[in-house]
Amino acid sequence: MSLARGDEVAVITGVRLTGADRTDPFGDDAVDVHLRDGVIVDIAPAGALPARGAVVDGSGGWLVPGLWDHHVHTVQWALTAHRTALGDVDSAAEAASVMGRAPVLDDGRRVGTGFRDAFWADVPSLALLDEKTGDVPTYLINADVHSVWLNSAAFSRESFVPTPDGILREEPAFEISRRLNDLDAGVVDRYVRGALDRAASRGVTGVVDLDMAWNADAWARRLAAGFDGMRVSFGIYPADLERAIAEGLATGDALDPHGLIRVGSLKVITDGSLGTRTAACSHPYPGDPHNTGVMTVGPDDLRALMVRATGSGLACAIHAIGDVANSHALDAFAVSGATGTIEHAQLVAHADIPRFARLGVGASVQPEHAIDDRDLTDSVWATQTALPYPLRSLADAGANLLFGSDAPVSPLDPWAAMAAAVHRTRDGRAPWRAEQGVTAATALAASTAGGSVTGSALEPGGVADVVVIDRDPLTASDADLRTTRVAATILAGRLTHVDL
Repeated sequence: MSLARGDEVAVITGVRLTGADRTDPFGDDAVDVHLRDGVIVDIAPAGALPARGAVVDGSGGWLVPGLWDHHVHTVQWALTAHRTALGDVDSAAEAASVMGRAPVLDDGRRVGTGFRDAFWADVPSLALLDEKTGDVPTYLINADVHSVWLNSAAFSRESFVPTPDGILREEPAFEISRRLNDLDAGVVDRYVRGALDRAASRGVTGVVDLDMAWNADAWARRLAAGFDGMRVSFGIYPADLERAIAEGLATGDALDPHGLIRVGSLKVITDGSLGTRTAACSHPYPGDPHNTGVMTVGPDDLRALMVRATGSGLACAIHAIGDVANSHALDAFAVSGATGTIEHAQLVAHADIPRFARLGVGASVQPEHAIDDRDLTDSVWATQTALPYPLRSLADAGANLLFGSDAPVSPLDPWAAMAAAVHRTRDGRAPWRAEQGVTAATALAASTAGGSVTGSALEPGGVADVVVIDRDPLTASDADLRTTRVAATILAGRLTHVDL
């Protein structure tokens, strides 16, 4: 029987189970997993029970839970495929030249994305970008999305006052990104559907969507158009908090009868980023003795927001990258009684590591960032005394790790995230801060819906969000994890990807 996306699966045959928290008796033996009504109803030795209905032949592969990316900017990520890639440019001059040759999009703009200027020998300037790009409004979005480089035509189009270097940072940069993302809804939704289909091909069954927009209407619109390929939990930003409360939205509420799309957390961005040198830290940045980053939302305002959200049934997802920002976020969780996560937790004071578990605050982290930023961290944060990218320390202290990509900052690929978390390297380089690597079992669990503290065992009665893969992630090398082949992705018993 030939299977296709959308087919309901009754049995997955001939697969092996994996995970450190298993209680089943099967060991390395092949099993058949029987599904009904979106639930795992039985796990039996291969061939022991009749296989009725649509069958996925696991062919000796491994079965793991459906994977989640716990931090995605969905529209911005989907649009990167239609923008000029700048991740490989080595200088401001090269970036400006590339954008001078870039295609003009349907909205009359040129848009590039993914540049990393921290190690460029030259510096961006308005004059340089104007020279290479002329009268076409041109925008270059930093890989960390916390700054945007514009030419004069773009400043004029957006009615912003030009800066000498042509760069807008933090909230002005976010506003530019919001405007660039505000395209025809039909076009955007088509791009989003395509991007999430690609995520399903990597075994992803759920994402946390943290687009800087009113996401409730966007996902209701996509549902009405037939979207059914992914579980989504969407964020709400402070500008829309009162609207969310007025509309009665609470974390966990479903927008559809099947519970695919749910209300997520209040997302608050409290500091900047490493690459833009705006993450709020306890020690100054090198060569800039007065710069310790910025708190874009101060402690008092943060507490007020979190108290308001908590009293209205909303969890909180607090962006905190520098150690000062993480301390303030944990203080606010303690005072407000809020539930939720700290997003990023890239630099954490030693004394704050155990507070995550004590307060029940999840650490929503992006392991590939550690590999992307290893050289930058060793340079820009060389004088910091807090722990950078402390995955193992957080896990050992009992914190719940929840892995993501922050796409488009890093590619949306859970296997790359797991590889980075376990092996702390990429492309054959020596591991970076190897002592902060976590076990493969922890990494797999952190890539599922519940995070590292829930484990990754599959049992009868569990939701039938599962993935058939060609290798055991608990024993795979860095390269093998990154090249994991996904044969089938199954969401509530229904195929969202098949490559058998």
